[in-house]
Amino acid sequence: MSRRSFLSRPFLGAAILVSLLALTLADISKTVGQKPLAMIPDAQNGEGQAGVRPQQVSISGLVQDDKGPLADAVVRLKGTVHSVLTEKDGTFTLSGLEAGQPAAITAWAPGYYIGGGQPIQPGGDKLVITLKKHTGDDNPDYAWLPSFLKPGQGENQGCAECHSNKGTSLGFSLPVDEWQQDLHSQSAVNPRFLTMYEGSDRQGRRSDETRYFAVKDYGSFPLRPDPSRSYYGPGYRLDFPQTEGNCAACHTPAAAMNAPVNTDPRGLSGPAAEGVSCDFCHKVWDVKVDSATGLPRPNVPGVLSMEFRRPHQGHQFFAGPYDDVAPGEDTFSPLQRQSRFCAACHFGVFWDTVVYNSYGEWLQSPYSQPGLGKTCQDCHMPPLGNAYCAKPDKGGIARDPATVFSHRMPGAADTSLLQNAVTLRLSASRESGRVMARVAITNDKTGHHVPTDSPLRHMILLVSADSGSSRSLSLIDGPTLPSWCGSKNGQAGHYAGQPGKAYAKVLEELWTRVTPTGAYWNPTRIVSDNRLAAFASDSAAFVFQCRDEEPVEVQAKLLFRRAYIELMEIKGWDSPDISMAEGRVSLRPLSLPLSEIKAGLR
Repeated sequence: MSRRSFLSRPFLGAAILVSLLALTLADISKTVGQKPLAMIPDAQNGEGQAGVRPQQVSISGLVQDDKGPLADAVVRLKGTVHSVLTEKDGTFTLSGLEAGQPAAITAWAPGYYIGGGQPIQPGGDKLVITLKKHTGDDNPDYAWLPSFLKPGQGENQGCAECHSNKGTSLGFSLPVDEWQQDLHSQSAVNPRFLTMYEGSDRQGRRSDETRYFAVKDYGSFPLRPDPSRSYYGPGYRLDFPQTEGNCAACHTPAAAMNAPVNTDPRGLSGPAAEGVSCDFCHKVWDVKVDSATGLPRPNVPGVLSMEFRRPHQGHQFFAGPYDDVAPGEDTFSPLQRQSRFCAACHFGVFWDTVVYNSYGEWLQSPYSQPGLGKTCQDCHMPPLGNAYCAKPDKGGIARDPATVFSHRMPGAADTSLLQNAVTLRLSASRESGRVMARVAITNDKTGHHVPTDSPLRHMILLVSADSGSSRSLSLIDGPTLPSWCGSKNGQAGHYAGQPGKAYAKVLEELWTRVTPTGAYWNPTRIVSDNRLAAFASDSAAFVFQCRDEEPVEVQAKLLFRRAYIELMEIKGWDSPDISMAEGRVSLRPLSLPLSEIKAGLR
């Protein structure tokens, strides 16, 4: 009887290392007898502890369902890469196991819950694992499980009962602990989202509803905000007071599941208020994309582009990245490791204008090339060195830390991620009366445009040249920052007119001509977009006036800003700029100061 192994293989790109997490059906090979990670022999003598090779034994058995044997099922030594596929008659032999050591053997096949998982002694009777089919449809009456710990029994206590270190002496974080640090857990209560939806500031003060002007031959169209009246920024409900919109389809998806274009995201409670929650993500079964573009179709954001498997009464269903989570009602889903999982909420078209496009930008970049690039999960769910996904006393097992996803998912609020996004290079020189500086920025570490997603986000490059007396040198030639970088001269954070360059996707409302705008629920057009695509570079040159006898220090600083400063001030958002990169160059004087020359002549 032939033996076939199911082997996880890393792929190396030109300068890109793919995550070692790809245990999908595409990785099936015919290599025989790979040993589990814990059983790899000592590298020096090829033997186990004390120079003695452990006795190797096998486990043979059968994988079946209620109708008979199952071919091509994955049989795995739980928690390791050691696995085989069943033969046509459902049989398997898993070799290379250590004699006398209990082994937990699991089995999985597409369409089935993972089976097995109970420890057995190798070399005993033939092992029979019977798999049960999981639901093939979605139950709209399903009640979502809470992520946080709640009073109750079993799973109703919440995901934190098994997947949080709270109340334990564990020295490492678990998925719920990490998710609580992730902004996905805050998407339902994000003050920027809620105040933009409501049309208010953080104190609850609300702008007047949008005014309209009617034309007999055309109809009504919106007017710009009245500057003589109190204004606390734009809001969806100011422009469309009679509708809820589809914002909840991404920001409060559990609440919006059964009414994605008719759910008000304000004032939710229970699991619906947990944002993008644990139970929600592990019920996602597919993300539907256009076969021609690879993107979700326009006007179907969030849950509208997703397929779910909410179970029926008396059953549960969790889709995850492992094919050995058993016993229980869990199954393996390759989608959990694919960027397409993120596409539904990170691609959005409004009124024919592509507003959100992180997924599309990744798809058009070299990072999306199979075997060469990186997935969204590789960068935003990287291993942190933890070996457990669940508490050991709740069934958690030690895994190779390289295969354990972090659920912290750093993004636009994470300083470390932003400071590892681009490379800034500053060069400077001087000649009589002038200092020349050049700044080059390369997006060499990010798989999509920088910045990405919300068009409110932008980068500000500040360039300055100071003399030895701390005098700011005047700009002779070079770009200056636009008014939307802050036009209140002298106030902190307002940089309009200063030497530098801004990087943004700038939108303009078609009717009111407000620009830049974040009210993209209205018809808009893209005025400009100079953000940096993956591996793209941009440079800018500056010339400053100087005195030859003074030393000069040139500085370049790249800032990330969450939203346009005047909008942040109106709304009361507290989102400090984050420094992404800096550069400094010191230049010596071209000549001695006149006082030193005179002193030398005495």
